[in-house]
Amino acid sequence: MTSHMPLFPRTAIVLTIAATSAVLPTLHAEALAPDTMIRQLSTDVIDSVKGDKAIQGGDIGRINALVDAKVMPVVDFQRMTASAVGRYWRTATPDQKKRLQDEFKTLLVRTYAGALSQVRDQTVALKPLRAAPTDTEVVVRTEIRGRGDPIQLDYRLEKDGDGWRIYDVNVLGVWLVEQYKNSFAQEISASGIDGLISKLVEKNKAAPAKG
Repeated sequence: MTSHMPLFPRTAIVLTIAATSAVLPTLHAEALAPDTMIRQLSTDVIDSVKGDKAIQGGDIGRINALVDAKVMPVVDFQRMTASAVGRYWRTATPDQKKRLQDEFKTLLVRTYAGALSQVRDQTVALKPLRAAPTDTEVVVRTEIRGRGDPIQLDYRLEKDGDGWRIYDVNVLGVWLVEQYKNSFAQEISASGIDGLISKLVEKNKAAPAKG
């Protein structure tokens, strides 16, 4: 499985993970339009990363604290993990589900921690939102502009009360959850859910402390 783990452009992953990091609780409560929310988050996070030397240095503890405090409230991580695990999620025990969520989160944070140091002068441009006011699930399409070619970065969001939560991200045409779903299914077919958990634990332990 580890040889099939998806790889995405480092700067794009910075904004994938971190664009949800600068959310203030008030933003979620203000019933912002989904594209307005993404625009505010993207602007805030670029400024936040530029001002945090520890994150730029790939400090895992600092990054984990950031994710716990800011990302988790605005990302439907249970849905993200369940979708990546696919049909096997229904037969997983509560303990297995918790371990899968914990290890999947650690995998994403550790795999892309080093990318945080890549943020420099990037900006995020939003494309027109194609959604009706009554839609409860939307796709917000953006483009990261800076040095080099623009990078496509899109978000799937779901309505959650008066706000929105992110449950998948598309980098250069590849949806993150779908990509992991393929590799996870291979591992589960070979060695079961516990086998997938063991592989994730192994990969996370082998990851360097800094990117």
